[in-house]
Amino acid sequence: MSSFNFSEKIIIKKPAAIIFDYTQDYTKRLDWDNFLKQAELVNGATEAGKGVKAWCVARNGIGMETRYVTFSRPGVAAVKMTKGPYMFKTFAGSWTFRDAGTETAKVTFYYNYRLRFPFTIVGGIIKRRLRLNVRQRLRDLKKCVEAT
Repeated sequence: MSSFNFSEKIIIKKPAAIIFDYTQDYTKRLDWDNFLKQAELVNGATEAGKGVKAWCVARNGIGMETRYVTFSRPGVAAVKMTKGPYMFKTFAGSWTFRDAGTETAKVTFYYNYRLRFPFTIVGGIIKRRLRLNVRQRLRDLKKCVEAT
């Protein structure tokens, strides 16, 4: 099996619109996203939006360029890989933000990707590591956005 998907969610004590804006502001991305060492919009873009491309580099040095395929404030932002590490044949991710009560929102990250051979052999390990990473990113996001 070379196709994988998973989702992780967290409840954050802020409205969905505030969390959406915070996560999609690339001037603040490295404040909360400790998985990355570089995060920037490319081709002269100054703010995220449908069709805009971003370049992100993980702390391990692996970089990926993505393009926003959906950008609907304050509910959803979704990206698709346009350039990335060889191990991914395809990669897409979405973030949904849903108000879940007074001053509270549920944030869900969803990843869908296909691996190239020979990475398919260790697909389960890659999925576990990505999932653990997403859980930590959500915890870091919660800590940062609730402190603002």
